Amino acid sequence: MLGAIAGEIIGSYYEFHKIKTKEFELFHPKSKFTDDTVLSMAIAKSILDNKPYLDNVVDFGLRYFEVGYGGSFKKWLKSDEHLPYNSWGNGSAMRVSPIAWAFETEDKVLQEARKSAKITHNHPEGIKGAEATALAIFIARKGASKEEIRERITKDFGYDLSRTVDEIRPTYKFEVSCQKSVPESIICFLDSNSFEDCIRNCVSLGADADTMGAIAGGIAEAYYGIPKEIETKVYAYLSDEFVYILKMFREKYN
Repeated sequence: MLGAIAGEIIGSYYEFHKIKTKEFELFHPKSKFTDDTVLSMAIAKSILDNKPYLDNVVDFGLRYFEVGYGGSFKKWLKSDEHLPYNSWGNGSAMRVSPIAWAFETEDKVLQEARKSAKITHNHPEGIKGAEATALAIFIARKGASKEEIRERITKDFGYDLSRTVDEIRPTYKFEVSCQKSVPESIICFLDSNSFEDCIRNCVSLGADADTMGAIAGGIAEAYYGIPKEIETKVYAYLSDEFVYILKMFREKYN
């Protein structure tokens, strides 16, 4: 889960200051945690407390309200009923990483990924994005090779993972749909040689850098681990509440 948070924080500045290069300051002075981290923390807390995902997503979302949510999600947070709104956005994928660490079978990981998505993202593409991300993290942490991950996600979800980052970068633009950002995020991992290189790939596409960093970063953590210097810097950005949740979660599940 820390990999998703690191990817988001590194990408946060570059979401609004887009670049098409891998040469950039990794932690910009204006880097910060945003909605991806808040909602990942909400999912993690629900798992720790055996509490419905909906309850903590609403609670954390309202308490950390001005962190960059999309308009539809903000409206959903302020609603009385909190009914799913058929979203296919990548918000379902960016918050799912805790699930891939907490559960020990593919079936359970996919089941919980669906549950976490459906509270808001009950469109088939929104659900698929969460499932694909969670499964990629899960099988990476279980020792799958990159080619095994590529073949499995392509087979199960129909994503085109045959491209490279260099092929995608020239024409890629800001995209919030799962169907046009989750495959590209997974490719940023597959086409990398380290955790840091994976996040640099995401930012270099010049698009939704923080969310793509969260999606790819979750997979990269499971595959590579996280360099200590990046881990230390990430913790410095987080609230005391989030540091505590991470500590409890990592002690229990890592």
